[in-house]
Amino acid sequence: MNITVNPDTQNYDITYHKLEFTVDPAVYAINGKVTTTYTALSNMNSVTFDLANELTVSTVKMNAQNLSFLENGNNELVITLPATQHTGTSATVEITYSGTPPNGGFGSFVTTTHNNNPILWTLSEPFGARDWWPCKQDLNDKANSIDVYITAPSQYIAVSNGIEPEAPVVNGANKTTHFHHNYPIPAYLIAIAVTNFSVYNQTAGTSPNQYPIINYIFPEDLATIQPQLDQTPLLLNLYSNLFEIYPFHNEKYGHAQFGWGGGMEHTTVSFMIGFDRQLIAHEMAHQWFGDKITCGSWKDIWLNESFATYVASIVYENFDSLSAFVTDKTNMVNYITSQPNGAVYLTDTEATDVNRIFDDRLSYDKGAMVLEMLRFKMGDTAFFQALKDYLADPALAYGYAVTTNLQSHLETTYGSSLTEFFNDWIYNQGYPTYTITAQNWGVGQAKFTINQTQSDPSVSFFEMPVPIRVHGANGEQQDIVLNNTTNGQVFIQPVSFPVVSVEFDPEVHLISKNNAITLANENFELDKAIEIYPNPVTEVLHIQMPSNISIERVDFYNNLGQLVLETSTPNITTSTLASGVYQVQIATSEGTFHKKIIKK
Repeated sequence: MNITVNPDTQNYDITYHKLEFTVDPAVYAINGKVTTTYTALSNMNSVTFDLANELTVSTVKMNAQNLSFLENGNNELVITLPATQHTGTSATVEITYSGTPPNGGFGSFVTTTHNNNPILWTLSEPFGARDWWPCKQDLNDKANSIDVYITAPSQYIAVSNGIEPEAPVVNGANKTTHFHHNYPIPAYLIAIAVTNFSVYNQTAGTSPNQYPIINYIFPEDLATIQPQLDQTPLLLNLYSNLFEIYPFHNEKYGHAQFGWGGGMEHTTVSFMIGFDRQLIAHEMAHQWFGDKITCGSWKDIWLNESFATYVASIVYENFDSLSAFVTDKTNMVNYITSQPNGAVYLTDTEATDVNRIFDDRLSYDKGAMVLEMLRFKMGDTAFFQALKDYLADPALAYGYAVTTNLQSHLETTYGSSLTEFFNDWIYNQGYPTYTITAQNWGVGQAKFTINQTQSDPSVSFFEMPVPIRVHGANGEQQDIVLNNTTNGQVFIQPVSFPVVSVEFDPEVHLISKNNAITLANENFELDKAIEIYPNPVTEVLHIQMPSNISIERVDFYNNLGQLVLETSTPNITTSTLASGVYQVQIATSEGTFHKKIIKK
């Protein structure tokens, strides 16, 4: 299923939906009445809704007046307004329709059975809401609140977003269940399910902010699933501590079992078939990242899926062990690097393709590991504070965000630009392969030289702190971070023991592959310990040497033996030098040393 933003629905803002559905899980059909209140963003003579061609509208009314309408064969319902509706004014239309929904996307409207019992469920992400109700399904407009009324045979239990303000009403053989959701919600997160559910109730939060967890489970599975569901309040408490209180705590959280082989984060009620802790953790994380703040376009889907994937990975770190967290990250990196290319951020064309939007390797795992790299680069304090600020931003909360909104919050707490990082890791493709040479470098020091190659030509160099771990012969261990910004970069680091082995990125903070570390056995020589780079040099020349040596004077001589520059700093601006070869005489506290450079 491919879709693009519908320009015909951009001229109004939805404020409220009343959704009335009559369904039977044993019958693949729907009868509905959708009452929508909206505000005109420009003068309007008609209003357009997304609606599948297969559904038939019988009447459209405004203030009890029948309106003319057209189903134009382009999955649109075009309603002619009785008079020009002026910018800033509000109106309400009531659409009555019925039919057999098409089955697009991941199964936008499904009837099947479990244990010989009929079940109906919906799953509208990304483009399937129009398959079963007239809506505006672009990522630019959330209804401020909704009421959902589900009428179904009375032996069944119905589920939707939000809470039940009153008990279901039985009318003959049918029962109508009312749900009210008083938070902004996009069309794709509105859902219903109907079958012979058993209900398992729990409580989350701490007084005075406790709230119900309501789980709708197949009766045949409840005994098995109930112990798994007992992880739910623990996870909710973890996320509330890491980020903020559950965003919909005035209503409920919960689950509804359905027949699709995965999970879907419908606001306040996640649908899933299995209930292992990690799937619960993933869909729950979406309540913050995806439901409270929703990606502003499908190109930004990583703001939903990468976050949910990474937050679920953090569960290993908090509930199990560092080892379990490292194993999960290792598995993600192996999958990410199984192909040399692919960006986290989607192109316009990719954003119309369901399979690309929900690409496990890129939208889930690569984006999740990019968040791990941001956390490593920024530090825990700044990283988690940025996420709290992002979630609390009144311009984004219960609305939409795009990648630049997140970047802005990260930069504010980090205190530096992250533009190059985002260009390398979000917008462009591939990953680095590191080659590192390590060498004992005098008493109490080690020298490291880093080079990298890139798997895709879209990135010329990945600037990133590189973590390594050095080991000594007697079990000594030391973690070192090398802030790698150029190829061939040399670092001389204090190490309190002779190094006998080196590990690359032992806790898996980076996306990389086929990295190699060589421990050189050369004898330490002071002349070699004094490095000058880059060579050739264009602007600034750096002198690097052991920390126990100080510079006294640096002289530059041209090929005629004339002194053309003198300084005493290790970082030397060479802009006054003409292009050519120079002898550099470095006078130090340990003697005088000679080097040769080329000025470009």
